[in-house]
Amino acid sequence: MKLMIVDDSSIMRRAIGKYLSVLDLELAGTASNGQEAVTLFQKVLPDLVTLDITMPEMDGLTCLEKILRIAPLAKVIVISALSDPQTGLRALKLGAKSFLPKPFTETQLVEEIRRILGGVK
Repeated sequence: MKLMIVDDSSIMRRAIGKYLSVLDLELAGTASNGQEAVTLFQKVLPDLVTLDITMPEMDGLTCLEKILRIAPLAKVIVISALSDPQTGLRALKLGAKSFLPKPFTETQLVEEIRRILGGVK
C-alpha cells in the first residue's frame, strides 16, 4: 500500500514517515503544501494520505476536497494542531476517514492507520 505525507513542516513529515516505517507501507511521496499535494496525488494515487490543515498555497480542507474529487474512496487522515472539535468534524464531513490532533504519539498514529486500513501490519 502506498502512503503520501502532506505537511508544511519537514520535521513533521519526517516524524510521520519514521513512525509509519513499522507498517508495510511504501512512501509514495511527500508534499509541503496543498497544491503540491494535489499534483502529487494525481501522479502516485496513494492508498493513504496524512494531511495537515494549516499550509501555504492551499489549506488541507480544500486539498481534501480536491483529492476526493480525484479518488472518492481515498483514505485520508487529517492531522492538525487545530484540535478544536469543529475543525475535526468539518474534515470528517468532507470525507476524511479520521482526524488526529497534534501532538500525537507514534502508537496513536500507527493504531489509527491500522484501524483505517483494516489491520495492515
